[in-house]
Amino acid sequence: MKFCSNCGAPVTLRIPPGDTLPRHVCTNCGSIHYQNPKIVVGAVPEWEDRILLCRRAIEPRHGFWTLPAGFMENAETTAEGAARETLEEACARVEVGDMFTLINVPHISQVHIVYRARLLDLDFRPGEESLDVALFEEKDIPWDDIAFRTISMTLRHYFEDRRKGSFGFHTGSIPPIAEPHLP
Repeated sequence: MKFCSNCGAPVTLRIPPGDTLPRHVCTNCGSIHYQNPKIVVGAVPEWEDRILLCRRAIEPRHGFWTLPAGFMENAETTAEGAARETLEEACARVEVGDMFTLINVPHISQVHIVYRARLLDLDFRPGEESLDVALFEEKDIPWDDIAFRTISMTLRHYFEDRRKGSFGFHTGSIPPIAEPHLP
């Protein structure tokens, strides 16, 4: 951040009085600009023993498979966001169920929340951000082509819980990927 969104003056990065972290502070009006993690919301759309995946038409990870998910919008709940993302990416209508995973991704300042969801019908097709959408049985999941580690983690929890016959709520964190030249 370089300029204040309130008055347009330059900002400096410093720790404001009473705070413990550096913040962007306006040099003119004194406004403190907080930057907080982004929330990603999504769904595991279920139909019988299959789940719906989307093949990404956008970066990052163009051409890889994912659950329908994306950034939460203002003025919506996390469940509403999960349903909206499923409609946008797969043109699929769902009944959102229980929250299933909450995964912290602190190195990119994100929190991913995924719900279980029931497909209301088989009327789905790729949205603008998807190359393809398809229903997959567990044995057919393209594990090597899953776009994000949070999605792989969610899918593994989903199939483990389904085998147990009871779905729980799962939390976790994704660490940064170590650079090959680092210890």
